[in-house]
Amino acid sequence: MPKPLSPRTIELVKRSAPAVAAHASDITRTMYGLLFKDEHIKALFNQANHGENGSQVHALAAAIVGYAQNIDNLAPLVPVIERIAHKHIGFHILSEHYPYVAKSLLAAIREVLGEAASEELINAWGEAYWFLADTLIEREEQIRAELEKRAGGWNGWREFRVAKKIRESDVVTSFVLRPVDGQAVALHRAGQYLTFDFSLPDGVKMKRNYSISSGPNQDFYRISVKREENGKGASRYLHDHVEVGTVLKVTPPAGDFYLPEEPTSEMILLSGGVGLTPMVSMLEAITADYPEVEAHFVHGALNSSTHAMDRHVRSLAQRHGRVSVSTFYSEPTAEDAAGYSHDENGFITGKWLAANTPIETANFYVCGPKPFLRAIVGDLLSLGVSRDRIHYEFFGPTDEALAA
Repeated sequence: MPKPLSPRTIELVKRSAPAVAAHASDITRTMYGLLFKDEHIKALFNQANHGENGSQVHALAAAIVGYAQNIDNLAPLVPVIERIAHKHIGFHILSEHYPYVAKSLLAAIREVLGEAASEELINAWGEAYWFLADTLIEREEQIRAELEKRAGGWNGWREFRVAKKIRESDVVTSFVLRPVDGQAVALHRAGQYLTFDFSLPDGVKMKRNYSISSGPNQDFYRISVKREENGKGASRYLHDHVEVGTVLKVTPPAGDFYLPEEPTSEMILLSGGVGLTPMVSMLEAITADYPEVEAHFVHGALNSSTHAMDRHVRSLAQRHGRVSVSTFYSEPTAEDAAGYSHDENGFITGKWLAANTPIETANFYVCGPKPFLRAIVGDLLSLGVSRDRIHYEFFGPTDEALAA
């Protein structure tokens, strides 16, 4: 365990929390500007989430403020620490990278706060940073050790070959990945993701997380990726350039969003758009291993042209026998008809869930775009569903409104 923070450090950090909160985005923006002057550190990050108004800037700002405000009681931050640790496993961030962040963060606080950043305050924030860093490093070492102990487990980057490329809809394509070394792969926890290190044809390098859409097995992983026309190019690279036989670099399964090892009540799997990918993994796991669990697979898509994996989902539900499937189309085409191509028009709502699912006892697993998450989680909370029964995955950095 890291050495406890001194009372003086706790006092100074907590006292500085309002000033840090007022300038948090400026501090994190300045920090990343300093940090990314070092190209080998810059290469560790998903650059799509950075930049002048990148979502990671605001997510880190919220995390720093939360840390300062809770410096004397870190229990509320335990889930955040777990999520960050898993992200670091995915991006293969190691203990030797932490000093670079420390130097940039403290320099940014000094620069943005100016005269208010006394030497004593900077030293206090340095102590606070290393307390948190050592906590993360310790947890990351535990996760890595657990991964390496699993049959088929590994640490760092491993090469996988695309064994199949499957068009699931007009916008979603699945890629089945098998290890080049021919050995087993680690059983993931249904809901986790893989991290990829891509080298695009123009020489640009990118790192991206993609949820595993297959159930746990030791032969292969499957990811199902939406082609983003306005993205930075990773999804377009996968769709347009990656073919059967292409070799990709991958870190082990990571993520703190997954089914419990022994589900004990009804499960409601809620997804919007390509957020169905971890839900399909969960449904495959439920079908294979939990015949007694009652599950409800509820999915929202634009229409039949974007709706992926519906036939597979319904086949799994039929095989299991205690799974219901309900699909919503918010923009049905002229060829779509409720009761035929899908079940309901419009959006998934708390009112519908209250009328059609066991919301009093079920555990909810939710994944999708941030507006979808905000709406669904807000509806569930307003209906009295306790927070400990609502589990959700973010695509990209943590959304401040949900994290709060």
